[in-house]
Amino acid sequence: MNTPGLRLALSLSLVLACAPCAQAASPKTLRVTFQAAETGFDPVRISDYYSGTIIEAIFDPLLTYDYLARPATLVPNTAQSLPVISDGGRTYTLKVKPGIYFADDAAFKGQPRELTARDYAYSIKRFLDPRNRSPYAFLFEGKIVGLDELAAHAKKTNAFDYDAAVAGLETPDRYTLRIRLKGTDYNFSHLLAFSLSGAVAREAVDAYGAELNAHPVGTGAYRLESYTRSSKIILQANPRYRNRTWDFVPGDNPLDAQISARMKGKRLPQIERVEVSIMEETQSRWLAFLGGETDMEYALWDVGPIFMTSEGTLKPEFAGRGIRLDRSIDPEITYTYFNMSERLGDQPNPVAGFSNEKIALRRAIAMAYNVDDQIRIIRKGQAVRAHYPVPPGVAGHDPAWRNSIPYSPQLANALLDKFGYRRGRDGFRTQPDGKPLTIRYSSPPTEIYRQFDELMKRSLDSIGIRLQIHKDPFPELIKLENECRLMMRGASWIADYPDGDNFLQLLYGPNSKQSNNACYKSPGFDRRYEKSRLMPDGPERNALYREMTRLMEVHTVWIMGDSRYRNMLLQPYVVGYRKHPVLHAEWLYLDLDPKPGK
Repeated sequence: MNTPGLRLALSLSLVLACAPCAQAASPKTLRVTFQAAETGFDPVRISDYYSGTIIEAIFDPLLTYDYLARPATLVPNTAQSLPVISDGGRTYTLKVKPGIYFADDAAFKGQPRELTARDYAYSIKRFLDPRNRSPYAFLFEGKIVGLDELAAHAKKTNAFDYDAAVAGLETPDRYTLRIRLKGTDYNFSHLLAFSLSGAVAREAVDAYGAELNAHPVGTGAYRLESYTRSSKIILQANPRYRNRTWDFVPGDNPLDAQISARMKGKRLPQIERVEVSIMEETQSRWLAFLGGETDMEYALWDVGPIFMTSEGTLKPEFAGRGIRLDRSIDPEITYTYFNMSERLGDQPNPVAGFSNEKIALRRAIAMAYNVDDQIRIIRKGQAVRAHYPVPPGVAGHDPAWRNSIPYSPQLANALLDKFGYRRGRDGFRTQPDGKPLTIRYSSPPTEIYRQFDELMKRSLDSIGIRLQIHKDPFPELIKLENECRLMMRGASWIADYPDGDNFLQLLYGPNSKQSNNACYKSPGFDRRYEKSRLMPDGPERNALYREMTRLMEVHTVWIMGDSRYRNMLLQPYVVGYRKHPVLHAEWLYLDLDPKPGK
């Protein structure tokens, strides 16, 4: 006979008896959030920060960065050492460490799969396979001897021959990779440390095809355990991960010594499970952190005044709970771009072109937009004005530069009047030829972006331009953006590597439909950019950067925005966190103390 009371008593006694077992079996789990949905986990097919963070945790590039060193310093990852650079900076030779294995996967048919140099050669080729339409193809286009020719042949035949010999990608033995470049590239080592350059196994691509986006297989510290699109991503520690210990040398920051004292000598990763929840609304993320449901949270500008003083310190009531605040300015820029394509689908694009009246229209819109209001109202003061396309902390930044486009609705109205944008009876302006003028501005359907919509509408109302708001989820906007089909959108770019080249390439013509979301094509800009790519960081290159920036301002391709503070809130039991300027999945280097009551 089933007796509920007896059944409950027996269950309780079993739970109490096995409590130590349950505690021992419970994995260390870090709970974090993303404020926007991922787009997938195939390194060659994504371009967003959130997907890239997961990819960083799963895949291994040849090089990486020292966790504590500032400025960011390259160190070997799966390579035995930093590359041997010869032939005037045109040949890079690396040795892959033996004994590194991919995570177990059905694609390997039950056999351990060792990482080899060929995996890196194959992974680089994938960026230029036309079928992948990689938004990051620009990383390797025009650089590696023979690779562009192979890609061009693939476009003609609709088949990329991965087995074809490429003179610039040699693997003379199982662990040696020799890369020959067409010219000197002083940033190429940074590309080998970029998370999207991690090794992908050909067997996994063959097994999953386009579904590799949901079945990533790498050699990194974590593997994908489960995945609910736009909702939940769960990673677990990769049992095949190589033997690594926390061994970083503290710098001048006093926090370094504290972190080192707690972490030095520990095997990596200490955190066995990472749960990522997609929470688009700030209030939801704040309440989750406040209630102890998440362990780290940073995208909280809307509620910053609740937990932070005007001086940027944590308020006593939160510090008293053991919560910590790690504050830094991200190496990023935010901006609003104008699409420079003449047509959007089958419709003409009113903001595109280099004629005086089109430049005047873009300039007037930029002059009507109050970036200071964006920082004060939307960011709650948690950002600094971006004047230059290369942000602070990145080689090539010019701290003295001031953007030449002022905030002045009065001058903006005068400019529109001068170039024939007349007001109709309804108060809205028409194009110089008398046709209706409507600006279409795209943004995700979340509360924070509704505030941007309102600011943009107030700005355009002040100069008599009709605004249409287009809403789509973040992944859909990225797809449309990569097809040059959005007229205007607010965007951001955080450093993939700590060099200005990573930011100026956002305006390079051949990168349209990749990272150049304005689809801007200027022979003068492109010529200067191509010259700058052959130079090391220094006065000569910086002079070219200033020329490119002035040209971009004259054409008014972007409305420069801000660089945001990263106010990372940490629960008391999170150990070892320090924001890195380039790495984003710092989970590998952290630990968790026992939580209260555990």
